[in-house]
Amino acid sequence: MMDRTVPLDGIDREIKDILYGYVKAESITYSPGEKDAARYFLEFFRAQPYWQTHPEDCGATPIPGDPFDRAPVFAMVRGAGPDTVVLMHHYDVVSVEDFKLLKPLAFSPDKLEEELRKLSGTLAPEVQADLASGAYLYGRGVCDMKGGGSIQMALLRRYSELVLRDTAALPGNLMVLAVPDEENLSAGMRAAAPLLARLQEQYGLRYRLMINSEPHRRSDPEKGVFSLGSIGKLMPFVYVRGSLTHVSKIFEGFNPVNLMSEIVRRTELNMDFSDAVASEAAPPPTWLYLRDRKQEYDVSVPLSIAGCFSVLTMKQTPAVVLEKVRAICQDSFDAVLSRMNDSYARFCAAAGQSPAPLPWKPVVTDFSTLYQEALAGHGDDFRTGYEAELDRLGQEMRTGGRTMLECNFALVDYVCNYVDDPSPRVVYGLIPPYYPSTANLFMEGLAPEIAGIQDILNEFTQREFGQTYTSEHFFTGISDLSYAAVSDGAGVVRALEDAMPFFGNLYDIPIAAIEQISMPCINIGPWGKDLHKMTERVLKEDLYHRTPRIIRHAIETVLGIG
Repeated sequence: MMDRTVPLDGIDREIKDILYGYVKAESITYSPGEKDAARYFLEFFRAQPYWQTHPEDCGATPIPGDPFDRAPVFAMVRGAGPDTVVLMHHYDVVSVEDFKLLKPLAFSPDKLEEELRKLSGTLAPEVQADLASGAYLYGRGVCDMKGGGSIQMALLRRYSELVLRDTAALPGNLMVLAVPDEENLSAGMRAAAPLLARLQEQYGLRYRLMINSEPHRRSDPEKGVFSLGSIGKLMPFVYVRGSLTHVSKIFEGFNPVNLMSEIVRRTELNMDFSDAVASEAAPPPTWLYLRDRKQEYDVSVPLSIAGCFSVLTMKQTPAVVLEKVRAICQDSFDAVLSRMNDSYARFCAAAGQSPAPLPWKPVVTDFSTLYQEALAGHGDDFRTGYEAELDRLGQEMRTGGRTMLECNFALVDYVCNYVDDPSPRVVYGLIPPYYPSTANLFMEGLAPEIAGIQDILNEFTQREFGQTYTSEHFFTGISDLSYAAVSDGAGVVRALEDAMPFFGNLYDIPIAAIEQISMPCINIGPWGKDLHKMTERVLKEDLYHRTPRIIRHAIETVLGIG
């Protein structure tokens, strides 16, 4: 192997300059501001000599139908050979509402730190200690995740200078991919998969490894963490339709809140949904949204209630998770009906009446079955109206009038109105987004330098920094690495088509493109704390010194540079 290691002298200043400019672009997720970050990215690379000579190696691919015209952006350096490493990060950030009076300083790291020092006595002891140490950089996005993105950008510029001097000095290709919307529906990464597939075909690329640079968290301050995959995420929804009645005639109706409460109790933190792989376990589910569909107060029970919960997965498929949801809904319905009949018997005894079993029977269906019931009962009238409702809701989402959650349940309401059976029922399914779980552990035939990348990098960090890095199979913070590879794509599509009302219409996953580009992955990012909080911060030593050198070593290991 040739000794072509890229020099990193002075890269700390370069990373800092890039990061301060990147953070200044207030790219709050699902907002027009995300375009400012994309513009900053493109202007940075187009100003460099390599891309002035090779303008085709830098560009953007707009997200189809996006309300803010957002786009994943990329810059690539092409050397000699097809082997390609993709460095990936997201450029959107979460909102700054929690900054309160410091909101104007959220995107100005130095000024924010100055003000935080004045407030130090009101902050948590760990934050006070970190402020006093001067070892951390503060600000929205410095950690999650423009810090890692700035490292990637600075490294790619160094490699571009190398290739301008000698194309053969880079035995392969290096790309930085930056995407919007990771904090929302990952529209950016879902649009980026076809881009990667097109570049693969256009230039004959052979994707070897995707490196994300999300910040990592430490349980031991002296040990860093590499993630060799990313946890999956599903959002099952549950919609309960009841039967209206006045509260004084409660046993003549069915309150859906009663049944939904039972379903929530049986699913919240239920470890039966948590799968484990190689001594790593997915956190159990938790509910993210729950409310009845009643628009105003009156003295009747709500007609319906709806909600959704998050399920993190390591190896479970959507079909397996949905079967667990179905079983819990069925058991909950049975239990609630039993309690209702017991309560009614006691009421009748107290009121001197003769008891009789309540008329309700448990009805539990997935969304696809609900749709088929409505279609069977009303045929083309329903189908035509349904398509018009989809278009209307899509327009409301695109203009910001309603969220995906609201539109999902409005669509279930619509279909329920066409079902002739008046019985109370539970409808279940999935709401976007869907993140497949991915891990190098599941991939066969990996080359030794890929299969053992974590050990290679740990040896490097011990030698260079005297610091150990442990490894995990799954990054549990949820990331766009989920779209680096997919297994059983056909099965995933079938499950989503049946359970996700908007799949293939207002939400899609480019399964074919992901299968085409499928590559192993690793997360190598700086140590950060308090992501999504006012005190979000990143360790300067990692940001400016360690992480750039670790990523360089990963690149040069995979591409055979040394």
